[in-house]
Amino acid sequence: MIATVQSAQTAPRRASTSWTALDWWPPLGWWPDSARDLLPGSPEATASATFVLPPHVESVHSARSFTTGTLTGWGLTELGENMELVVSELATNAFRHGLRLAERARAKEPIRLSLIRRDSLVTCTLNDPGAGFPALRESSPLDVGGLGLHIVESLSLRWGWAPLAPYGKIVWAVLQSVPCEAPDRPGRP
Repeated sequence: MIATVQSAQTAPRRASTSWTALDWWPPLGWWPDSARDLLPGSPEATASATFVLPPHVESVHSARSFTTGTLTGWGLTELGENMELVVSELATNAFRHGLRLAERARAKEPIRLSLIRRDSLVTCTLNDPGAGFPALRESSPLDVGGLGLHIVESLSLRWGWAPLAPYGKIVWAVLQSVPCEAPDRPGRP
């Protein structure tokens, strides 16, 4: 399996501020409109990384590994477990629904996973060529699956999706890193 990774330092610069399904990289300043109110006034750190996933279900494991490695590199290991689960659910949906619902010619296109950091907030985005949109659904206790977006909703500050031009969509979720506190020492208030 061949995958492509780009970081903020190696990503091609784009003159345009629009992002389409044909792009490999969201601009560093990209942030979902419906999550802009979460941003701090001046970011402490801004970073981003993109991983191009071949259109194979086995790529979900690679997406989780990429996420863990990126967060470790950013010093955000405390966010790893939750972000890995969110990425896993969104990547599974992209492969299961996005590629299946894409036109035949587009069903072999790669899915792109981007992690975008602003201060303590990290957004994961996955884009796929499918036209369908993600929706929470109620499932019965006997249903196999169907809870992925409920998991994403419970672990993220906010999540959503947007159509991409000329086709496809991007699904995103924002998680917040909470620094680990030092344990209380005896004799200290």
